[in-house]
Amino acid sequence: MSYFVHPQGICETGSVGDGTTIWAFTHVLPGAVIGADCNLNDHVFVENDVVVGDRVTVKSGVQLWDGVRLADDVFVGPNVTFANDRFPRSKQYPEAFLPVEVGQGASLGAGAVILPGLRIGMKAMVGAGAVVTRDVPANAIVVGNPARIVGYVGDDGRPVDATPPAGTTAGSEGVGDDSLLVPLHVATDMRGSLTAIELARDLPFVPRRFFAVFGVPSKDVRGEHAHRECEQVLVCLRGSVMCIVDDGTTRRQVRLDNPGVALHMPAMTWGTQFMYSDDAVLGVFASHEYDQDDYIRDYDTFLREVAARG
Repeated sequence: MSYFVHPQGICETGSVGDGTTIWAFTHVLPGAVIGADCNLNDHVFVENDVVVGDRVTVKSGVQLWDGVRLADDVFVGPNVTFANDRFPRSKQYPEAFLPVEVGQGASLGAGAVILPGLRIGMKAMVGAGAVVTRDVPANAIVVGNPARIVGYVGDDGRPVDATPPAGTTAGSEGVGDDSLLVPLHVATDMRGSLTAIELARDLPFVPRRFFAVFGVPSKDVRGEHAHRECEQVLVCLRGSVMCIVDDGTTRRQVRLDNPGVALHMPAMTWGTQFMYSDDAVLGVFASHEYDQDDYIRDYDTFLREVAARG
């Protein structure tokens, strides 16, 4: 065999890639597919309808039930629990178990619980003990019960630095430079404050549309899409909101909390907004009128289109 099975392990499938190690007291059923260079630690159980990619690590105390799909380079921490039936009853089985998909390079911390029918995006990081009740976007960091987004990982797979570099315009975090930040004129006196925007002069395009986002609970996430042609400028008129700006190569994190600083999002930029304050009001200027076909809502599709454009 080109893979190793411990003498006290049980591997009933022949679909195992080169260099994989299956340790003691681990049981792999006949229908499972295991990739190359994987490491299945002691006390792991793998059912039939399971597909594990290459270079996957599964730590002790994990059960991979029917419907689990682990892409390449996934890390599954000890005692992570996958569920595949929303209404389990003893001796009663659904027509089909709900799949759980974990994207390439994602990591699941010790003791995390992943509910049925969910997708964990590529390179996402699920914190130890988190209970995941919703899909997790690519590159997101989620913690808690229920799991909520608290940040994003950068290109190196580590959390984006939340400390503004020296010289960064106020209102940004981890941007690295202020090339996407648009200064706006703010006038303040004893009567209050006013933000003024000359549309044809102050913005990088003449807007065709404006909309506002407000009343978003801080637990929820908006955005998670890109536009093929439309550009946008975001300004937080009240409160604060965290923004991720991703061009497919570089990922930046920007905190908008000042109506005197706006964020320019060029076309083919993957944008996500999260951690809205309770009182946040986010204004958005768009270069184009609404067009459903201009949206890219799947991150993998976005990366493919970025690569195709060179």
